[in-house]
Amino acid sequence: MVVRTSLRFVLRPFLFCYPIPYHFPAARCASISERRHAPAITMSSHLVRNGSTVTRSQHQLLPHDVKLEEEELPDYNSEDFYPVRLGDVFKSRYQVIAKLGFGVGSSVWLCRDLKFGDYLTLKVCTCRQEAGVAAQSTNEVAVARHIRAADVEHPGERYLRLIIREFTIYGPGGEHRCLLYTPQGMTYTEFRNSQPDRMLDKALLQQTYQLILIGLDLLHQLSVVHTDISPNNILLGARSPSVFSKIEQSELEHPSARKVLRDRTIYRSHSMPITDGTPVLCDFGGARIGERKHLGDVMPDFYRAPEVILGMEWDYKIDIWSIGVMVWDLFEGGRLFYALKNRILDDEQHLAEMVALMGPPPQSFLQRSEKCRKYWDDEGQWIAATPIPEQSLDTREWRLEGEDHRLLLDFLSKIFRWLPEERASAQELTSHPFLMQPRSTKTS
Repeated sequence: MVVRTSLRFVLRPFLFCYPIPYHFPAARCASISERRHAPAITMSSHLVRNGSTVTRSQHQLLPHDVKLEEEELPDYNSEDFYPVRLGDVFKSRYQVIAKLGFGVGSSVWLCRDLKFGDYLTLKVCTCRQEAGVAAQSTNEVAVARHIRAADVEHPGERYLRLIIREFTIYGPGGEHRCLLYTPQGMTYTEFRNSQPDRMLDKALLQQTYQLILIGLDLLHQLSVVHTDISPNNILLGARSPSVFSKIEQSELEHPSARKVLRDRTIYRSHSMPITDGTPVLCDFGGARIGERKHLGDVMPDFYRAPEVILGMEWDYKIDIWSIGVMVWDLFEGGRLFYALKNRILDDEQHLAEMVALMGPPPQSFLQRSEKCRKYWDDEGQWIAATPIPEQSLDTREWRLEGEDHRLLLDFLSKIFRWLPEERASAQELTSHPFLMQPRSTKTS
């Protein structure tokens, strides 16, 4: 399958650099006898650099009764996690340098490829099979294989974090899938939180959206639906490996705090500075592949498209819906949809807020699900008990004025449509006038 874009992508430079440290994001996602230890990292008490000897600090040992990192997860079971130790070398090639993060389904490590000298991110998945953990890692692998198997002539692949290699190791609890990636920086959630008032400026939003939409266009042309687009699943890239060499140096000179237990050592993750690369879409654990329509409950709670809430079939246009909702998370300083009653997610409230922003749905939409009868009558009038909020996209978008405001509203109007087939494609949105604006216009 050959994918060629008819659109010529015109991009502005993507440049920023802020020296603000943040913790690397938590990530979801060889038998012990197969690994070996590297004395240079695990045993040495001195570091030789530029002809001088630097005394290595002692690591901080934490008491056993203090929960650390993955131990604080609900339903934590130590045997679910492979007992990675700094200095371990897997497959006689990938040496563990530092811990970067953890999640329900994995621990994440910075490692070095001893064959080529490159830094890589190693995700060691838990051996737990419930909660879809195995399916998520399988999807990650399937998406990478699907994209690389296509004869692609498309710039979008550089904005997708795809698996480089997978392998399996065995620990006390069973089998663990290991995934290798090109290392990246922090999530856009963390990056946003580092900005003034926890909001991106307009130029950065435009640059980010243009590049992520190019990556999304490749996914959609290859019949892949991401299903989980949010700031948590967009990473800052890293142009230079120097940020990772600094982490390696830091671990040697100032070893991370840790708990040394009978069967494992649990390490504190390293912080991650803001990097200067382009954004990268990640986490394909919930992705669906195929041209047919799909069914099922997907998407983050407040990002759900109306067709998902109402149990209709859905396709790649749910990703486009997420792109619109994400404007509020990144740029407007809050959520577009609150969708809560008594602090509990409520579909009726969610749909009422959608009606306020988009007006009543057309008959052709209402006919697609019996669930619609609970909220609308045969004429498409709202009959549910929850009142329609007094709001509109025009009033909810508050940061821009004049032509900037008009262009952003026009961009959003191409996205927020009841009928998925009426939403713009990723390729169409990439060249929307709002994203092609000069940088000089003002953000309030």
